[in-house]
Amino acid sequence: MKIIIDDKIPYIHGAFEKVAEVVYLPGNKTTSEVVKDADAIITRTRTICNEKLLKGSAVKFIATATIGFDHIDTDYCDKAGIQWTNAPGCNAESVNQYIASALFSWSLKNRTELAGKTIGIVGVGQVGSRVAKTCETIGMKVLLNDPPRERTEGSAILTDLKNIQQEADFITFHVPLNMTGEDATFHLADAAFLAGLKKQPLLINSCRGEVFDTEAVKQARKSGLISGLVIDCWENEPDLDLELLKMADFGTPHIAGYSKDGKANGTMMSVQAVSRFFNLGLDDWKPSGVEPPENPVIRIDGNQRREYSILAEVILSTYDIENDDNELRKDTSLFEKIRGDYPVRREFDSFTVEAENVKEETLEKLQKLGFLIKPQ
Repeated sequence: MKIIIDDKIPYIHGAFEKVAEVVYLPGNKTTSEVVKDADAIITRTRTICNEKLLKGSAVKFIATATIGFDHIDTDYCDKAGIQWTNAPGCNAESVNQYIASALFSWSLKNRTELAGKTIGIVGVGQVGSRVAKTCETIGMKVLLNDPPRERTEGSAILTDLKNIQQEADFITFHVPLNMTGEDATFHLADAAFLAGLKKQPLLINSCRGEVFDTEAVKQARKSGLISGLVIDCWENEPDLDLELLKMADFGTPHIAGYSKDGKANGTMMSVQAVSRFFNLGLDDWKPSGVEPPENPVIRIDGNQRREYSILAEVILSTYDIENDDNELRKDTSLFEKIRGDYPVRREFDSFTVEAENVKEETLEKLQKLGFLIKPQ
């Protein structure tokens, strides 16, 4: 059998070589000619898996090592008898880390604390749920919106968008891109949504660029309907809107989910899915060689320091969004190169906090966030 693999997927080299012919290619080089005699494709978001690519090919299975799957024409695959899978939750903790860094960086920049503020989380799947836990841990009030979940689970812990529009100081989006239907998310943040905002919130998009109506968001920023923007996902990537970038407090090149842990999880889920489908005997395969953090120990002295300062320092020690923002602004034409060559980071649970003079309740919060704690 033959498998085509995106050459930017990490930790996958050597997984299939004993059981298949393997071809590694850049996502944009995966053409219909290349896949015509392939049995499987393992990809990322940059390969559009549609009729143009797949018609007349031998492809039977597609695995994307990502949460999102809007680059796969699922309707065509269903008609053509091609099965597919994504990697739900693979980088959820990485996106959570990104949001935490964005919130603390913004609050430090604006000299305002997060505790006591209200955040609206639109989309409460694996990512949104983790973000909610983090925000609750640092003392924020959390409003959750997820219409599909509300229909099946009721509204006990969920609220509607109108309540978020009226109450939230921050709104972060964690929804799939649905172009049509009852749960359409295309241009969810449009002129009508933005006009209903009451507290001039900071908006965060780390899910899909098309969830924001770019022109409407720019107008809302100009008119003061929103107080700030953090954008990782852009309409028309990689040709992002430069005016929108100038308006953003932080802008990054679609790397919120780019931790080593998340990438390793996505790779593992894809390899195991292909193995199960073709009965290759790799159902328990796990990646090796996931590099540890450069500085895995975070030492902190809490003497005469407020809890907020301690939490901010520890979180930003693992990932500082300002570095990625600066890199993108240097040359936006390098969007894809920065993204492709991104020096992926490790998540909170790869770090140990060695603390002195830090209150027990603060250490408990750090532990809830996922950090390992060395006893004082």
